[in-house]
Amino acid sequence: MKGLLLSLSFIVLFCFSCARVPLTGRKQLNLIPESTMDQMAVSQYRSFLSSNKVVTNPGSRDVELVKRVGTRIANAVTEYLNSHGMADRVAGYHWEFNLVESKEANAWCMPGGKVVVYTGLLPITQNEAGLAVVLGHEISHAIARHGNERMSQSLIAQGIEIAGATALDRDPKMQNIFLQSFGVGGGLGMLAFSRRDEYEADELGLMFMAMAGYDPRTAIPFWQRMEKMSQGQNPPEFLSDHPSDENRVAQIEKLIPTALKYYQPHQ
Repeated sequence: MKGLLLSLSFIVLFCFSCARVPLTGRKQLNLIPESTMDQMAVSQYRSFLSSNKVVTNPGSRDVELVKRVGTRIANAVTEYLNSHGMADRVAGYHWEFNLVESKEANAWCMPGGKVVVYTGLLPITQNEAGLAVVLGHEISHAIARHGNERMSQSLIAQGIEIAGATALDRDPKMQNIFLQSFGVGGGLGMLAFSRRDEYEADELGLMFMAMAGYDPRTAIPFWQRMEKMSQGQNPPEFLSDHPSDENRVAQIEKLIPTALKYYQPHQ
């Protein structure tokens, strides 16, 4: 009986928790209140920053680069969502962009606009447009609520009652799932998102960087650099949730004409 009631509760929640991803229009299931996701993000973000070396050098070109590119994309995303009846996607967002000292080539964005870029990524991005490719992609994961989807799936798979979702920010198990869902904690993030999520973040990221005044065509050489750097290090695509860089470039090439419609060079 308890299992039946739990199943029925999921069905009811499913009916009231479906939303559509901006731009792609894909239906998705988000069972966790965004207010809870934001609370977890603030807590985990502060914890991460306190235990890692944040670059705070006054006048640092790299710090200013991260903040400048991130802010431009965040402003473009917010303007687009507000003008298309999707302001709820960034309601309560307080954007933060921090550069962290690490050899790892990584970046991530939590709900609420909490962003981190690792210094090991900058030699690969090489320039402002290259960084815009990455930040557009990572911000898109948050805007598309991919982490909420992943955690919602985990709740269902583990039979955790959604009535207890308000306490998820204090549940160690869910905190771990949260960190994995947003690529925090080294290798944990490598399998955080499905190929579908990765391709969707690529698509949204291209559009968002274009809206911010960055040429979306620069995404191709960036991913080609990533492919060259990772040769011999990544497993075949069928062994990983991430698309191979070669397939990713092919998909991006198909999306460039659409992204260019949003592109106006930054003045």
